[in-house]
Amino acid sequence: MTTTGGAAAQALAGALVEAAGDQIRAVLLYGSRLLDAAPDRYSAYDFVVIVEGYDRFYRDLRSRGLTHRPPRLMAAAARILPPNVISFSPQSSEGPVAKCLIVSVPHFEREMSSRSLDHFFISRMIQQVAVLYVSDFRVERWVEGCLAEARRTVLIWAAPYVKSPLTPESLALGMLEICYSSEIRPESGARARSIFEAQRAYLVKSVGEMLDAAVREGHVKKEGDRYVLTREPGLSTRVRRRVYLTWSKARVTGRWLKHTLTFEGWLPYIVRKVERRTGLRVELSPLERAWPLLFLWPQLIKVLATRPSEEVEGPRALEEGDAAEGTDSVNDTERVEDTDKEDV
Repeated sequence: MTTTGGAAAQALAGALVEAAGDQIRAVLLYGSRLLDAAPDRYSAYDFVVIVEGYDRFYRDLRSRGLTHRPPRLMAAAARILPPNVISFSPQSSEGPVAKCLIVSVPHFEREMSSRSLDHFFISRMIQQVAVLYVSDFRVERWVEGCLAEARRTVLIWAAPYVKSPLTPESLALGMLEICYSSEIRPESGARARSIFEAQRAYLVKSVGEMLDAAVREGHVKKEGDRYVLTREPGLSTRVRRRVYLTWSKARVTGRWLKHTLTFEGWLPYIVRKVERRTGLRVELSPLERAWPLLFLWPQLIKVLATRPSEEVEGPRALEEGDAAEGTDSVNDTERVEDTDKEDV
């Protein structure tokens, strides 16, 4: 865990804390902006925002015009299936955007432990994380403890799927592949490896420390530079892990519909992300722009069926000249966002 993240990320976190500071306990940065894993100028900054309470947080944002959603509705959605995902852009379309996972203190603590209801937070928080803000020293220590607890769970859920003997490299890559397979995502099948390479040093070190701790606890034996499980996972363990990851994928997929409610401007964000990660041009019809939840499904199926097997490298479609003047797909989806804000 680091305490940096770049000037733009720090500025975004500062603006968010200024808007709802008495409810925010910590702001964490993760993802491609932190790792420099092929972001472009349209890439959002991925934040985890840990709050004391949902109701007051959303009331504060609404009172400052930073969200147009009803606070009670947002708080209810967060309690049913945390986290909510919101877009935070204090400079509107002219400045950087943060994609914020809003989660309460008890929900974050639970989801970072072996009591987690799904794999959503663990998948993200076992990777490199930067602390942009903490309310006090005690919260900082608590966050560090939660992140450490998430790393301790790795051997439990990864062991049935990673071939023994283990090395820190093989387990780190294997756990990322499991994490990506536990969600339906538009990225290529090689995304897990590119994310691993972007943070290899951190992952090898943190996973190596976790394996050494497992040796001391008697769960793993060390043979040279490799690690062997003292007890291979049995059938019941494998079944429980499979059920957990399947249920996790169902919950993560169920969040998609919730994100369309909580994330203002979700349609242009999705279009840009798909084009950036797959190299595919996404052209939306008038019906898809007006009623995306009804008519966007064929596009989704097409993207998932035709996504590349390898990472798309180099400038994406939106970076090759179209973006400077504005492509039809981006301009159209931005009009959807403006209409959405007017209708709420």
